[in-house]
Amino acid sequence: MHLRHLRLLDFRSWPLLELELQPGVTTLVGRNGHGKTNVLEAVGVLSTLRSHRVASEAPMIRTGAETAMIAALAHNAGRELTVELALNSGRANRARLNTSPCRRLGDILGVVQSVLFAPEDLALIRGEPAERRKLLDELQVQRRPAHGGVLTEYSSVLRQRSALLKSASGVLRRGRGEGADAALETLDVWDGRLAHLGAGIVAGRIALLDELRPLVADAYRGLAPESRPADLAYRFRVATPPDESELADPELVEAVLLAELGRRRQDEIDRGMSLVGPHRDDLVLSLGEEPAKGFASHGETWSFALALRLGSLELFRADGVEPVLLLDDVFAELDRHRRAALAEAATGVEQVLVTAAVGEDVPDGLRGTRHDVVMTGEGAGRHSVITATDSEVHS
Repeated sequence: MHLRHLRLLDFRSWPLLELELQPGVTTLVGRNGHGKTNVLEAVGVLSTLRSHRVASEAPMIRTGAETAMIAALAHNAGRELTVELALNSGRANRARLNTSPCRRLGDILGVVQSVLFAPEDLALIRGEPAERRKLLDELQVQRRPAHGGVLTEYSSVLRQRSALLKSASGVLRRGRGEGADAALETLDVWDGRLAHLGAGIVAGRIALLDELRPLVADAYRGLAPESRPADLAYRFRVATPPDESELADPELVEAVLLAELGRRRQDEIDRGMSLVGPHRDDLVLSLGEEPAKGFASHGETWSFALALRLGSLELFRADGVEPVLLLDDVFAELDRHRRAALAEAATGVEQVLVTAAVGEDVPDGLRGTRHDVVMTGEGAGRHSVITATDSEVHS
């Protein structure tokens, strides 16, 4: 798939951007902080309904505006589709598909599919479990958009269950009386919902991991042939976890989660928070016999992060999908070998969007159509613009 046109309105530093795109490589060149990453972020938001940089919409809405708009004309599976996403301050976000309003934001998932590699990806190796869970969930949502609804419902159940544990902790700790009985009955209901939805999430992650694992291992071997082999494993956070292969059975996972919720109930009541569920799990990345986190060198960390993204790209390709590849200011951080490996992997991709502070950092074969991005204006009026375009495609 590829994008024909991208339109941003009051999105971060762009009051307005109208960018014509073609298959092949498009490079955005500009100094750090001048707005080029914002363009790639917008494409990623259309793909996953999430930003890779922030957890809320507010930073993505231009100062002084109430709404940011991202719109694209996408060529996907032989069809051209227009998709729009409005990010609203203080109100629900809205989406449109082919000019028709969508009942749910998730209705636009799958129209734009992308794989993003950015310096922030080092957090996949060095950061907290939430970063790695996000990797699995976003991949799953792009490949199976219905999974997004399960994640949304699970998040809602988790919030309401956690609010009950916090607000009723005093009554629950006393454990008697009408108030305690009612709170415990309500908690039983939320336990059932959390276990049922959580089991679907875990089983989906395991099925995804079974496909992703060999692709990442192969990609890492090509990037770091002298390093230890890379591996991925799922950490199911219960007292006695089943074997990973058994976690593909949602009924078994649901039963295990219910048992663990019963075992940890007093802990949850005492602490006023939900301690059981897929929101506590982790994806363990290892090199040889050691965890990558804390043991990988700087070069190995970059290689593993890149291998995760290249493996994701191959996962889409196995589905018969050619996602847009987004490369955000990464070539300056890579050594010659990894630059060449990434450039080779990107060469056959239908559409690649690249950002760089210095155009010469991008390998010759990936420069394509170049747009120069600068920040102009002063104070609250500072904004990004494209000042020059070179349509020559470099070979």
